[in-house]
Amino acid sequence: MTHHLAPLVIRHTHRLPAPSGPAGQGAVAARRFDAALMSAGFKLSAGLLEHLAGLSEETVVDTAARTLDTVRQMVGDHVQHNVYFVDFPANVPDTFEFWMRCIGEALADDGSRENTLAQLRTGVVDLLTLPSYGNYQHTYAEMLAAHDELIAAAGDRMTVLQLGGPLEDEVTALYLALAGSTTPLGEEGLRDLGTLAEHCVDGPQPEAIPVRENRAVVNLTRLQAGADLLLDTVTDVLRLACALSDGDVSLVEPTRFRSPARPVRRALLAGLDAVVAAAPAKLADVNAHREAFKRLGERLHPHEYPRWPHAAQVFAVARGEQEARSFDSHLEELLGMNDVAGAARLLTGAPGKLFRSLDRLLRSCLTEDERDAVVAAAEQVAPQVSGRVLLSVREHLHNRAQETGERRVFVNQRARAWVTTDTRSVVLPPERERLIAAVDAEMRRRLPDPGHLLIDPGVLDVALPLSGKATTGGFGVLPRGSLSPVDGELLRFFVYWKQSSHITDFDLSALMLDADYKTVSWLSYTTLKELEGEHSGDITNAPNGASEFINLRLNAVRGAFIVPQVNVFSGEGFEEVEESFFGFMLREAEQQGRPFEPRTVRMKSELRGPGRVALPLVFLRGNDGRWHAKWLHLYLQGHPHANRVEGNQVSVATLVRGIVEREYLTVRYLTELLADRATATTLWDGTTVPNGPVTYIGLERPVGLHPESLVVTPENLRALIPG
Repeated sequence: MTHHLAPLVIRHTHRLPAPSGPAGQGAVAARRFDAALMSAGFKLSAGLLEHLAGLSEETVVDTAARTLDTVRQMVGDHVQHNVYFVDFPANVPDTFEFWMRCIGEALADDGSRENTLAQLRTGVVDLLTLPSYGNYQHTYAEMLAAHDELIAAAGDRMTVLQLGGPLEDEVTALYLALAGSTTPLGEEGLRDLGTLAEHCVDGPQPEAIPVRENRAVVNLTRLQAGADLLLDTVTDVLRLACALSDGDVSLVEPTRFRSPARPVRRALLAGLDAVVAAAPAKLADVNAHREAFKRLGERLHPHEYPRWPHAAQVFAVARGEQEARSFDSHLEELLGMNDVAGAARLLTGAPGKLFRSLDRLLRSCLTEDERDAVVAAAEQVAPQVSGRVLLSVREHLHNRAQETGERRVFVNQRARAWVTTDTRSVVLPPERERLIAAVDAEMRRRLPDPGHLLIDPGVLDVALPLSGKATTGGFGVLPRGSLSPVDGELLRFFVYWKQSSHITDFDLSALMLDADYKTVSWLSYTTLKELEGEHSGDITNAPNGASEFINLRLNAVRGAFIVPQVNVFSGEGFEEVEESFFGFMLREAEQQGRPFEPRTVRMKSELRGPGRVALPLVFLRGNDGRWHAKWLHLYLQGHPHANRVEGNQVSVATLVRGIVEREYLTVRYLTELLADRATATTLWDGTTVPNGPVTYIGLERPVGLHPESLVVTPENLRALIPG
């Protein structure tokens, strides 16, 4: 049975694999299915509704149950979202008044009176010791009863599920798309790729797997199935070993290697031996991960397998018993002698590394001739560099023209962010502009002929997904740096978490900043009410899951920026809890409804990252008064305990400024290049679509597109990035 794979297809493509079953009269059940979906903000396409109507009622009901479970989980409606204040956002008390009420209730409780009196004598009361603080005082059903039904509004989200092909075809297509992606996948994407690879191991395979992390996941499945491995560097084997031990295939975090069974040991050693035998120079790659190879050697026992002497060399290099001079050491030697032109010539043998080193090389140049040599080398090898690297370098060079030298924002592969003073010298305009022109020319050469290009203007400010690490799993999530409009009177954030084994307290807060990134106000458990809105109340323990909300009236917000954040106050971190996610809803003031209404959810993202402070996105007010969301997907290290918005407002404001003022390469850039090759280019007005096939790029697939159209939406936006 492959029904467990259908949710992956729905999540990644918003397509429901065509259900199969006996013919029948399923029209009534299909309409009920559609109505149930609409309560969660989803809808069946006309083609899907028609297909279901021709199936038996039992088949439709079966399909509906599985699909509803999937879409509810997509938007966070699979859990019960309770609030501390039962009729939130109404009747939220003043913070001090609320605390005094909790103290009064503690004094009235025989079990807590003595301890509370003792604390009062010291002048400091620990809120966590008060029985009524931090725990729900009513049931979920009682909370629902306190709220009127949500009134439908034209602005409510409605995500259309399209009719897909047979399940097996959809699964294969999704596997090929993920495995052959030209950009790295995020954590959720890699996990799904592993599931799909296991199912598709005997089926069609992508022509190439350019991203090494993807290759490691696919190799794990091939190894378990006894198929040939896809290896061309010793690091491919190391990544596979990490995958075998459920470690980090990106090699950012160290992996604790398990002792593999003998057949696995033999496969890994044979793979290393074949790589080095074919290209002995690849031994130099060991130096970059020397410690990891040493630890792997302790598990593989290469001395027991003399028939693979080249594999033994890998571990000899790792232990320092054999020299294999690395490419980087040659490079450092040349730069140490101030031979920048020589370094550029050397790097033509590693085109990707040359492009990633351009900034450093140009800053090392002393003469115009040297700068010309560096740029000429880059122009020469540009056709051999991956599209992702070319686009990343172009974005970097563009921002080098804007940077003031005051600060530099760093974000690592795991979304941990920090800010330092920028001490770099400038990259001069002539070389920068020449390199940008070279990248543009190469991109224009690689992009396909789109035919009739149909563009939804709403997608133009979405950042190109140059790495899956710059986003998170979830629904309605866009890559870091993307800008999307926010339309509605009320903006409501939510966070949900469920602890694994220890008492865990997450705190949702919102920081309001002015145009100079100075604090105006905030909402948190210490400030339950402000002019801007209300906090739903502090929950300090989540054995069965807990939610917190912040409700904001956008026309009342003082300042130019709203920065929601999730602080780990105590207990398990984002990567340790059983589940945690953040999101936001938009609604009109008159809609009423429960604190959480799935059809008003615009975004829900998983909180899975390092650090103790999460910054999912920032909202900024434009010159026209309209609000937009800019996506961050960042984590700050924070403190081991008691992180609060009051304590991190300066570091958060500095980081937000760095991201907001950075100009990201967006879909607009690639559509402008595609338009040069298009037979026609049309901006979609949201209503009519052309009769013939088009290349459509937008936020959602329009109704009525020709079936032979190529459709690019946020779910498969990586398809825009040339290889």
